[in-house]
Amino acid sequence: MQIDVGLLKKFEKGLDPARPEQSRIPAIVLGYGEISTIFEIQAESAMNLACKRLPIFRTEAEVTRYEQIYRNYNETLKKKTGISLPEYDFAWFTTGDGRIIAFDLQQKLPSSSICNRAISLMNTDSIRTLFMLVLRELYKVWSYNAAHPGDALGIDGQISNWAIEDFDPANPQISNEARLLYFDTSTPLMKKGGVEQLDPELFMRSAPSFMLWLIRWLFLEGVMTRYYDPRLVTIDLIANFYKEQHPEMVPVLVDAANGFFADEGSSLLIKPLSEKEIRAYYSEDATIWIVFLALRRFDRWLHRYILRKPYLYILPGNIKR
Repeated sequence: MQIDVGLLKKFEKGLDPARPEQSRIPAIVLGYGEISTIFEIQAESAMNLACKRLPIFRTEAEVTRYEQIYRNYNETLKKKTGISLPEYDFAWFTTGDGRIIAFDLQQKLPSSSICNRAISLMNTDSIRTLFMLVLRELYKVWSYNAAHPGDALGIDGQISNWAIEDFDPANPQISNEARLLYFDTSTPLMKKGGVEQLDPELFMRSAPSFMLWLIRWLFLEGVMTRYYDPRLVTIDLIANFYKEQHPEMVPVLVDAANGFFADEGSSLLIKPLSEKEIRAYYSEDATIWIVFLALRRFDRWLHRYILRKPYLYILPGNIKR
């Protein structure tokens, strides 16, 4: 990809993290994650790029280490598991006041092709077909991990992290031949010799400083390990349909997942899932993220009005659950 680093520097200099669309060089928000925001910078050389800004690095060693892991993770997914990714790149620079700002950059995908939006156009059969396609993509990673237990890859399989190639919103029903793209690679969880390569403390820096001790104690290990566990990844994937306002699909998908793990994925020896288990998981997970976002907004208020310091992070807007 051809990246205009000069534009990224100008964008950062005039960025309003609270209102990116009103920055000196405006940006359109493409989507919200639980922690980060994806946007498109409104300048010719950045059109059709999905940008994820990472103001989390304090040293050149940290950012260069992250870039190495990020590129390695993407290449391993693409070349060793066979998962398809959009075109991607990475850029970083030091601002005039000494801050390090990095950007994960990807080819912008049509908004209607993002799976959590596409399912709003689909009937039950097509949503089930899409779910099975996602499971088969995830199985590529799980098979790789089984063959390379010391060099495993973590993956967040949520429906909002996939896109359908050549999706036609006017004809939204899909077949088993549809091809998916995975694009949530900015948290590159991967192990070498059984050791996690990504430093979780980097992403802790976006959390409220007064809550770091509690987050480390209660949540960090669980978040860092769940994406290596096929059963937990599948539970998280199905539970995501509550958030996407499709609760009627949960029993359908539980049944589909149990069928998959009894047949195509039988080598994984996954214990059957239950609808009750999915519902309980989502209730707990949603509460955690609601509280976490509320605390981040409070932290932003503290920075602005009490500490009188800039708040560097772009927070998600209201997330419907």
